[in-house]
Amino acid sequence: MTAKEAYESVDSNYDNVLKRLGSEAMIKRFAVKFLGDPTFNELEQALEAGNGEDAFRAAHTMKGICLNLGFDKLYEVSAALTEQLRGREIAGSEAIYQQVVEQYDRLTAALKAID
Repeated sequence: MTAKEAYESVDSNYDNVLKRLGSEAMIKRFAVKFLGDPTFNELEQALEAGNGEDAFRAAHTMKGICLNLGFDKLYEVSAALTEQLRGREIAGSEAIYQQVVEQYDRLTAALKAID
């Protein structure tokens, strides 16, 4: 699968990312590098530990990474989770966190399929 096909499979706008990063090679480089990013695991651990400060920071970081890389759907749910956690209160974040998990899983599966 090409990077363009991967982006399209997760409802993200490849052309916008291409304008920002300049080439398919750069998109592929940074998109595949996302697979090794620790932010999702940090978010998961912070929520499990009940640490609202770290959970907010991880959600905010994920939101920024997704915005920069054009991962539109994961950006949208990460932004919603960031707002939910803005007060550093974890209670009530379960449903939106589950949406983050679903979009993250969907995205990482597509990125792993890039040639």
